[in-house]
Amino acid sequence: MAEKIQTENKGPHGPGGGPRGGFQKPKNLGKTLTRLFGYLASRKLMLICALLCVLISSVGMVLGTYLLRPIINNLENAVLSGQPDLPGLFQGIAAMFLTYTVAAAASYGQASLMAIIAQKGCNALRRDLFDKLQTLPLSYFDRNPHGQLMSRFTNDADNVQLALEQSVVMLLSSGISFVGTVAVMLWLSPLLFLLTAVILAVILMVFRVLGGKSRRYYKEQQAALGAVNGNIQEMIEGLKVVKAFTHETQAKEEFARLNEAYRVASSKAGFYSSAIMPISANITNIGFALTATLGGVLAIVQGFDVGGFVIYLNYNRQVAQPINQFSMQMTTILSALAGAERIFEVMDAEPELDEGKVTLVPVEAGPDGVIQEYTGGEHRETWAWKCPQSPVSRLEQGSDGAWSWRLTQAGGTEEVRPVRGPVYGTGSGAYVLVELKGDVRLNHVDFSYVPDKPVLKDVSVYAKPGQKIAFVGSTGAGKTTITNLINRFYEIQGGTITYDGIDVKNISKDSLRRSLGAVLQDTHLFTGTVMENIRYGRLEATDEECIEAAKSANAHSFIRRLPDGYNTMITGDGANLSQGQRQLLAIARAAVADPPVMILDEATSSIDTRTEQLISKGMDALMEDRTVFVIAHRLSTVRNSNAIAVIEAGKIIEKGSHQELLDQQGRYYKLYTGQFQLS
Repeated sequence: MAEKIQTENKGPHGPGGGPRGGFQKPKNLGKTLTRLFGYLASRKLMLICALLCVLISSVGMVLGTYLLRPIINNLENAVLSGQPDLPGLFQGIAAMFLTYTVAAAASYGQASLMAIIAQKGCNALRRDLFDKLQTLPLSYFDRNPHGQLMSRFTNDADNVQLALEQSVVMLLSSGISFVGTVAVMLWLSPLLFLLTAVILAVILMVFRVLGGKSRRYYKEQQAALGAVNGNIQEMIEGLKVVKAFTHETQAKEEFARLNEAYRVASSKAGFYSSAIMPISANITNIGFALTATLGGVLAIVQGFDVGGFVIYLNYNRQVAQPINQFSMQMTTILSALAGAERIFEVMDAEPELDEGKVTLVPVEAGPDGVIQEYTGGEHRETWAWKCPQSPVSRLEQGSDGAWSWRLTQAGGTEEVRPVRGPVYGTGSGAYVLVELKGDVRLNHVDFSYVPDKPVLKDVSVYAKPGQKIAFVGSTGAGKTTITNLINRFYEIQGGTITYDGIDVKNISKDSLRRSLGAVLQDTHLFTGTVMENIRYGRLEATDEECIEAAKSANAHSFIRRLPDGYNTMITGDGANLSQGQRQLLAIARAAVADPPVMILDEATSSIDTRTEQLISKGMDALMEDRTVFVIAHRLSTVRNSNAIAVIEAGKIIEKGSHQELLDQQGRYYKLYTGQFQLS
């Protein structure tokens, strides 16, 4: 929760304008810098021009101050001699004006160029990060909180953009200005610079001591802020529960405690952060007074010219500014690099492994009645697995005409598996087509999310084409896990799962999932119209097909009553719809996909009994000639299944039809008659 809140609350910055999270350092500075520079390297010419502008601007500002020296000396001579050198005066003013004009133009140019470079670089960074997320397995999202992943796109990417756009340039500019200023000051008067160096050392000590305390308290403030905002969000979302149990007083006391902790941390952080500038400014003023006194003595004793004395005092005031800017921007840059490192950690995560070579292709019957790959653009209802032939994985036809897979294992042993659908060879022999029928079989499957903590143990179940298989059991028994394994959202540790006789590991994941339709317990609707959300099941579906899918799911009647019908906008994950209506749209979305195999995970869990009866009629039509896996707590929805598997503690303890299980009078009988409650 705190991580999510941090992405949404960008308050005042920390010491010197740095991120309020404190002074964060990357673990591998060199590697992160190299990778980050790669996003800028494609615009080398713009980057070189921006760096030249930084150099011109910084040198110009230092040089502009120095050009005061001849002007002041000219005026001094005019006063003493009574003969002003007007051409020389105007020439000096013109030179200074031109220098500052060029420096200002260069400053504008570098700001514009760096803004373009930073925006394009971070745009590419976010794009690559989003593309990477699409390749990661679901187990990665199980291990990493969504709030943390969101912060990579917001806080971390924004910090990188800010650093590239402003901080890097200011850091270079400050460095050039500081070196140039110190060089001129040493040239003007090495003795005066010794005093300036002592003052600078004191200012650096102030930054070090007060900045360190400020950063520490800003970290505490950020943690306290996350706790406050998390409590607010939790209380607002659960306000109905708070009122139902009359816990308003306790809620106010808890918030007061968190709010006070936030105030204390903020006060300390603000105090030390605010104290840095006044203290350093006063030290600078003291140093200026001492430098002016010593400089005046040198002017009298050593004949130090007035112009040199005046510009040295100007440089004396300016020399501390690059140090202040360096401190400010270094905090921002290191925090940005730490954020970039976190982004690259996500981008370096192992992608979802997919070694499947078997693909799903639309087919049609040829003139001789034999199916062949369909190359047209229309939607087809007939599909086949396109199976490449290879020495280690090939389809062979036996003497009895039956086809089988002959698989050569790593150790050289061979395994033969029967194919569950019609097979059609090709003239080239490079591949064969296996007609998709929807025969799904789990054979002695073992699975665990965490090593040594099995979720499924020796699970064997099969569904012939057109059959409806139901899973019932207590919460956490492993019902949903089975459907996740069929989709290959997770990889099994033992056994096999076959689809029309083909091991699902040999099927491309995109093709496998395209052949499966799913209605999940937790529905998710996207921002867009009702029609667009239904069409998400098959993007090329026409409006008429979407409407037919909605009718089959019995969603058409409530959609017509919406303000704009199928053009009604859905926002906030369907916040303007009831939970039952959202479930109906999810069913319609699966229906328009027209898959040969359907997975219904508590598809009617959020629907009242009357609506459930209406949906059942539509679902019966939807499930016709399809293999269907159903997970349900309502046993009334699984009575007409061809087979029902009762799962407890990861094992199938009973299996059979509704009547067969009732006759056994085991766990299913107790569940159905109410003698045992699902927990």
